[in-house]
Amino acid sequence: MECKKGAPVGVFDSGVGGLTVVREIIRQLPDENIVYFGDTARVPYGSKSQKTVIRFSEQIIRFLKTKQVKAIVIACNTASALALDAVRDEFDVPILGVVVPGARAAVKATRNQKIGVVGTDATVRSGMYTKIIRELNPRIQVLEKACPLFVPLVEEGFKEHAVTQEIIEYYLESLRATDIDAMILGCTHYPLLRSRIRAYMGEDIQIVNPAYETALDLKTLLEEREMSSDGREASGSRYEFYVSDTAEKFRQFANTVMPFHVPETNVVNIENY
Repeated sequence: MECKKGAPVGVFDSGVGGLTVVREIIRQLPDENIVYFGDTARVPYGSKSQKTVIRFSEQIIRFLKTKQVKAIVIACNTASALALDAVRDEFDVPILGVVVPGARAAVKATRNQKIGVVGTDATVRSGMYTKIIRELNPRIQVLEKACPLFVPLVEEGFKEHAVTQEIIEYYLESLRATDIDAMILGCTHYPLLRSRIRAYMGEDIQIVNPAYETALDLKTLLEEREMSSDGREASGSRYEFYVSDTAEKFRQFANTVMPFHVPETNVVNIENY
């Protein structure tokens, strides 16, 4: 495994949301190199069929494998829910999703056994969060709510716009009226709205961001397989960013999320993979 230690970790998402996962990986694993792919030409995934999400995921993984990645994180709840099992069976690289870590964290967080989940249409339709939470604790009640407009609001840079507050209230009014005490941000775009969601839902609710738990799971995986970077490369950790469209728009947004300046983003014709 020695030759793999310096190899990068691949991370992908439907767009910019997966940067919240990359940010956590950098915090928890500062010595790791990362290759990120955002499928900005085909965002959002939440309205797509399972067959389509699997096909998109396969193409992206084939691209990431050309970068000699040692592990892959699907930093997209929709793809984690709909495609993870299929691609794990197909590819010979360890692949992690974000759903299981998020579900596990929410089970730990709840005190009254009532958890809310907000996500895309596809993630909510899949019922994956409810399934995993109930496997961990059958007594927990899960309320899932699709919030499909959150992704385009984030992608278009509307985080601080008044219309975003109106849409948060429109989607979350029914959840706020319940007595849930934990809520999973079941889409990696949603942490970018976290402060506004928390302000609306109230301080008594534990807001669970699966990105943090996913980074810890990746750390455990790399350590168990003896693939953790030893940080010996003189130039320090390297981060590469690729998208399927609108590279400059992505780069500008990434610079509002990442803890460093993103100097370059490259466009890949993902349909070739």
